Amino acid sequence: MADLRIDFAGIKSPNPFWLASAPPTNSGYQVQRAFEAGWGGAVWKTLGDPILNVSSRFAAVSFNGQKVAGFNNIELITDRPLEVNLKEIYETKKRFPDHVIIASLMVEPRQEAWHEIVKRVEDVGVDGLELNFGCPHGMAERGMGAASGQVPELVEKQTYWAKEVAQTPVIVKLTPNITDITVTAEAAVQGGADAVSMINTINSLAGVDIDSWNTVPHVAGKGAHGGYCGPAVKPIALNMVAECARNPHVNVPISGMGGVSNWENAVEFMLMGATGVQVCTAAMHHGFRIVEDMLDGLNNYLDEKGIESVMDIVGKSVTNYSDWGNLDLNYKVVAQINNDVCINCNKCHIACEDTSHQCIDMLKDDQGKDILRVREDDCVGCNLCSIVCPVDGAIDMVELKTELPAMTWNERQAAIGAAGNCSIPTVK
Repeated sequence: MADLRIDFAGIKSPNPFWLASAPPTNSGYQVQRAFEAGWGGAVWKTLGDPILNVSSRFAAVSFNGQKVAGFNNIELITDRPLEVNLKEIYETKKRFPDHVIIASLMVEPRQEAWHEIVKRVEDVGVDGLELNFGCPHGMAERGMGAASGQVPELVEKQTYWAKEVAQTPVIVKLTPNITDITVTAEAAVQGGADAVSMINTINSLAGVDIDSWNTVPHVAGKGAHGGYCGPAVKPIALNMVAECARNPHVNVPISGMGGVSNWENAVEFMLMGATGVQVCTAAMHHGFRIVEDMLDGLNNYLDEKGIESVMDIVGKSVTNYSDWGNLDLNYKVVAQINNDVCINCNKCHIACEDTSHQCIDMLKDDQGKDILRVREDDCVGCNLCSIVCPVDGAIDMVELKTELPAMTWNERQAAIGAAGNCSIPTVK
């Protein structure tokens, strides 16, 4: 059995699965239930000055029969008194000393405010702090959350203020509602952050009821933008984790979140540079016991790969992630259709004919049976046919060997530039 323990910025956790700061970590009762189920850690629902929440708060986006493909919320930080939360954190940590409790914090961008809350929270024995610079709604309108997280100077300054008094590791949670997340990640590091976490939720409107014309959700007929998360945001989150992981100036551990729903997703995030993952929507959808499948799946995966420790997979795919200009222009794959498996639904032909490169022919074999065949000379290897095909094994994407040497766009342009700069002798 593999070793699932992680060391995240000096914080020891029994496994890489933490609950994110969200409704599932709103109380000591919930966090203790989560630890009993097997979660390695929990980031307590964001602490600050208690606020007033609204009703209703949540909405979900379902797609093609899948419930909660995406999740939207307009809930704010904790609406429970700080003293109550601190008491429950203390009691929970005392009962589960080997499990990780991180306190998520959000206050006004004032030095004394950060100093005060950091000291009060650390007094009850948390393992670390997560500065919430990502909440996109409600708090942002008050100058906190994403309003701070979108300004690199404020990220750096507030991180520095927290670090001035912090005795435990400081993690900075970043907003995805920005053009380039590496800019704010670098600012966090410059401010002294011990780690970064990403992504917080994405600005969103879940939908509009086309009968009542109300937004979903709505509060007495009025709506507001909220934060989007769940499986639908995983590609966005994975990219942002990867961009930070390959940035030499973001040289701190990363806690990855955004659509982590199973152990496979966790492996993806860790391969792309996350030391551990945080989960919210999947727990809200299925309950705390989903972590059992996550732990079993991760254990089995590592055992099958012959990997002794989960820490050994962290960042192993980062070097495979680059910029478009570094991709080999002469690498070629084509689609090949296995007509023994194909059910002749013709979805591949329709997709290719209408929206791609018209390289799939509808033919008949020697026995008069309908078959599909790819004209490989015209196939650009876009993958569309294999994506829309409903049958596993009916279409393979196969590499075609070429005699051309590998060449990237950047290499091509450099060669053209070098040729253009060659001096031509003057004829006298």
